[in-house]
Amino acid sequence: KSSKREWKPLEDHSCTDVPWLLLFVLFCIGMGFICGFSIATGAAARLLSGYDSYGNICGQKNVKVEGIINSGLDLTHKKYVFFLDPCNIDLVHQKIKSIALCVSACPRKELKTLADIQKFAETNGSTLCSYELQPSEYTTDPRAAKLCPKYPVPESAPIPFFHRCAPVNISCYAKFAEALITFVSDSSVLHRLISGVMTSKEIIMGLCLLSLVLSMILMVIIRYISRVLVWILTILVILGSLGGTGVLWWLYAKQRISALETQVAKDNLQALLIYAIAATVFTVILFLIMLIMRKRVALTIALFHVAGKVFIHLPLLVFQPFWTFFVLILFWTYWITVLLFLGTTGSPVPNEEGFVEFRMAGPLKYMWWYHVVGLIWISEFILACQQMTVAGAVVTYYFTREKRNLPFTPILASVNRLICYHLGTVAKGSFIITLVKIPRMILMYIHTQLKGKENACARCMLKACICCLWCLEKCLTYLNQNAYTATAINSTNFCTSAKDAFVILVENALRVAAINTVGDFMLFLGKVLIVCSTGLAGIMLLNYQRDYTIWVLPLIIVCLFAFLVAHCFLSIYEMVVDVLFLCFAIDTKYNDGSPGREFYMDKVLMEFVENSRKSMKEAGRGGGAEGRELKPM
Repeated sequence: KSSKREWKPLEDHSCTDVPWLLLFVLFCIGMGFICGFSIATGAAARLLSGYDSYGNICGQKNVKVEGIINSGLDLTHKKYVFFLDPCNIDLVHQKIKSIALCVSACPRKELKTLADIQKFAETNGSTLCSYELQPSEYTTDPRAAKLCPKYPVPESAPIPFFHRCAPVNISCYAKFAEALITFVSDSSVLHRLISGVMTSKEIIMGLCLLSLVLSMILMVIIRYISRVLVWILTILVILGSLGGTGVLWWLYAKQRISALETQVAKDNLQALLIYAIAATVFTVILFLIMLIMRKRVALTIALFHVAGKVFIHLPLLVFQPFWTFFVLILFWTYWITVLLFLGTTGSPVPNEEGFVEFRMAGPLKYMWWYHVVGLIWISEFILACQQMTVAGAVVTYYFTREKRNLPFTPILASVNRLICYHLGTVAKGSFIITLVKIPRMILMYIHTQLKGKENACARCMLKACICCLWCLEKCLTYLNQNAYTATAINSTNFCTSAKDAFVILVENALRVAAINTVGDFMLFLGKVLIVCSTGLAGIMLLNYQRDYTIWVLPLIIVCLFAFLVAHCFLSIYEMVVDVLFLCFAIDTKYNDGSPGREFYMDKVLMEFVENSRKSMKEAGRGGGAEGRELKPM
């Protein structure tokens, strides 16, 4: 029934999946409640101002904690957290195992003895030993060995906005750094790598800008070189398969002529015969597939050409990754801030060492699970909004017969339709992806925790489940994207749109395969081109730098950034091609070019349709695969 229903592009607009929008709004209110709760319970003040080991927040008056000495102090003039042993880091629990105190100033120079610590307290009024010791007792009281900082006390400076005294020289964190960077065993290597990055920061920024410019240029010219890329790919595949098969048969013939004296030589000859036969079968199958797919490849080239025109008419599409990335950064910053709040939320509880820890009791201690689900769902929601925005703009371009009548800003018009009508559909689609991501992340966490402990069978089953969930996630993401396109065309709810899009994709399965193989490979070549060009420029520029010895890390950073930039831009291009294909499939299904049922498509796609019709007429009406595919026209 879905395939017979008439599509009416951009004629009706109605709200879709309203219950899911309400559910998403309620979920976001829950996220806001977690943030408000953590702030109301003092977590924000403890995170920003810092607190000592006795539960006192630095820079304010405090309330007494029952059973804890040195709690409830007035620390209005002591605004900085100071650790007696800042280099004693617990790698397992990722925290500093040291007594923390509130001090009025951080030591700006190294203090080598207790006398220096005492002089610093008398001069600056900042007592670095525990509260029960007076500065005059630092050198005489035997308790000073435990209640005063481990000396020499390193030079430190306050961290901006967080009021913690941190050592200026990070060498004491070498153990922690080695745990994170396992390939660095020599601290001097780490220092040289970091100095290389700092010295070449201008070059790194310039090369990152170069990768950005190259990506934008490639998006403009790719429609002109798409045909060349496809033919180069086809020729390389043909030559590679023929060459490999020919070499195998040549080796087999050469060894057969020579005398075979040992059993090993006979086994090798038999293996060569098997390999040559297998390569021949593979080459024949590959040729048959390319023969069948040759006309679908022509469609891929035409779609890439039209996609280039879309970017000319809708130049703001190029900047779509920037807005999405900016919104994601804002949300991730908020999420990490609230996560840090949750780490200091709770009631003060004495631990086994007699100090204070803040812990949540009851159901509230599971709030961070809700917070993690929020990270996945809202991130997927933001990405889905980008997909719906791109789909809406491209649909408007495709189904507008006179391109001069396009809205002034189709992107903003698409955003307006998204906000007014389709946020519920986006919320539902992103929730489905979240349902698949969460089990996969749980299994990955279990696999990491059991690494080296589970048997081979359990390890294989875990990896198989993770792989299956990953494949399911990719398939659902592709179906979701096409469902958003169907929603942008017909303003239907998510399930109806997904069903309609699925029917269209199944009816054009060979074309979909051609676009997702040839097209994706072309875009992959584009990414490789940008990374190689940026890397080559980086090698040439960094080669002239003599201020450091190692420039491998700057080059790796530049290449990674170039790949990410190219992926962001070309993924938009891929998205546009997918939307254009679904519009084209719908256009050819319900229109035939006759009066009253004129095509919406571009001239390039029209030429493809005309060539297909001529081929169909020449081949007769034998009911072949191509005839069945073009029959609706």
